[in-house]
Amino acid sequence: MAIAKAREREVLESVYSMIALVFVLVACVELCGAATVIDVYRLIQYDLAGVPFGSRLANLNHHGGSSFTPGADLSRTVVIVPIREVNINFIREYIAQKQPLGGLLFLLPQKFSFQSKDGTGGDDQDSIVEHTRSILVELEQLLIHANIPYPVYFAFEDDNIDAVLADIKRHDVSGQPATATTGGFKLVVSAPEPKKLASPTVTNIQGWLPGLKTDGDSNQLPTIVIVAPYDTFGAAPALAVGSDSSGSGVVALLEIARLFSILYSNPKTRGRYNLLFGLTSGGPYNYNGTHKWLRSLDQRLRESIDYAICLNSIGSWDTDLWVHVSKPPENAYIKQIFEGFSNIAEEMGLKVGLKHKKINISNPRVAWEHEQFSRLRVTAATISGLSVAPELLESTGGLADTRQFVKETSIVKGVKIVAESLAFYLIWCLTPFCSSMQRHIYSHQGKNIQIFADDSSLSIDPYYIRSWLRLLSQTPRVAPFISKNDPFIMALKKELADHTVEMNVQHEVLDGIFTFYDFTRAKLNIYQVASVTFDLLLLLVLGSYLIVLFSFLVITTRGLDDLISLFRRPPSRKVKTA
Repeated sequence: MAIAKAREREVLESVYSMIALVFVLVACVELCGAATVIDVYRLIQYDLAGVPFGSRLANLNHHGGSSFTPGADLSRTVVIVPIREVNINFIREYIAQKQPLGGLLFLLPQKFSFQSKDGTGGDDQDSIVEHTRSILVELEQLLIHANIPYPVYFAFEDDNIDAVLADIKRHDVSGQPATATTGGFKLVVSAPEPKKLASPTVTNIQGWLPGLKTDGDSNQLPTIVIVAPYDTFGAAPALAVGSDSSGSGVVALLEIARLFSILYSNPKTRGRYNLLFGLTSGGPYNYNGTHKWLRSLDQRLRESIDYAICLNSIGSWDTDLWVHVSKPPENAYIKQIFEGFSNIAEEMGLKVGLKHKKINISNPRVAWEHEQFSRLRVTAATISGLSVAPELLESTGGLADTRQFVKETSIVKGVKIVAESLAFYLIWCLTPFCSSMQRHIYSHQGKNIQIFADDSSLSIDPYYIRSWLRLLSQTPRVAPFISKNDPFIMALKKELADHTVEMNVQHEVLDGIFTFYDFTRAKLNIYQVASVTFDLLLLLVLGSYLIVLFSFLVITTRGLDDLISLFRRPPSRKVKTA
């Protein structure tokens, strides 16, 4: 009896092993079908005055689709859409109607990658790129101003994702879109619930070049400020490099600081003005960093400022540059700034226009950085390639603002106009209200003197501009996601310290009406999965094979009676009574 029970126990253990093997094989049907893994970048998630915007979810685990099929339930489908195929009006209506969707994956051309080194490929190719860029700009504004209750990601096109999308399109055209019953591709992003960023910091960096000392302290000399914001904002924070806005302004400021550090190193060419250079953060958020930086300045220093020049988006203009001001054009300083720029530009065959826009003190919203100066009654102007003031979170360095759309020659021309105008004003202008016509006094043989002539030791360095533009175009700089010890911040500090006598750093908490959430990039796993029907059929085949194999082994080793005994009901035990 004991031997029979032992045999029965061995057989049952074999049965359990076979069943476990079946489950392992069935589970491997999906897991062994991995197609590819790609980097994806999540649509920004933020609150504006408590109102939610952007993508509110991050976790993704649905089948892929290639179109918004009318009448279909897409609540468990991730629609993959190349940017060039986006229908803006349809996307806008779909989001506005709050229709259910498992997720969205937008595919960006490699041309828009900050790692791309491809140039343009002729007029036809250029027109296609510009058309795609205009779609991307419009789409980005739509997404960042919408409340989207499902995950939205961006990725760059490559051979792997293109092959997956082509296969998905074939399924969709055949009338069998991917579902749990039909199979297809499953897109998986394993992500925790996004959390609020607690007390994000903004870092302002300033450099000081003292003017020529006279009988008094150099701190009592008048001061001119050159400032530019260095941070960006975009639909995908991990991709917002902002080559033009605000990269071009940063590059121009650093080159101007380099030139004047050489000029000021010699007492004979040192101006009678202090120069204060500022790299500010929080630009897209109402220039919050500039506001804090100005408030932190010593009152005597702030009162010594004659005027400030703010550099913004000067990397893509051709012949027309704009000076934006808040004070009336008749103001003595405004007139002097504009005439100085205009005269230099005219000599270069260029044109500088003037745009006057009053500020509304009761409205906290500012469109230009110089408006933060104007609120403190400091004369300031913004020099920019933009002719119209941008709206909130517009033209702040988004997905379409990459290196290939910025011209080094535009930055060089902008630096030339600003530097030459300042040099004349700082070195030879003996009074704050000297006429710009005095520049002609310092002419030689009918030609105006150029301080930063191309063939001089003070010439503008295109290589310096190119190297810094390359770095900025490869560095996402959305303020809440940059720590105060970020390598990029350290690089700016070192560079400004090299070109100024004194460098200071200010760390402040980004306040106001913005709240941001973490998790900006992830890995997307794409699995090729079989249908449930195929899984059941495979399970049936495997089960039948294992049953036959098991029966054969039991019969050949133990006999038919042992096999039958496995399915026979054991006899019941009766308790014997006395």
